[in-house]
Amino acid sequence: MFWPMFAVAMGFLGLLVLGVLAVRVFLAARGLGEQVARSADRIGRAAEDLERAAVSAARAADTL
Repeated sequence: MFWPMFAVAMGFLGLLVLGVLAVRVFLAARGLGEQVARSADRIGRAAEDLERAAVSAARAADTL
């Protein structure tokens, strides 16, 4: 009777460990997604700044 109960307990502990690891992976993936979103916003702002600078440089070149 000991071995079947031991096997059930080990199975439960194994599922518990897998659950904890799944939560950790989910949280890491969510954090990575937030980082990617922030980076995309920064890239968008940098592209807008570059476009404004290019327009300004083109106007300055036209006036020469």
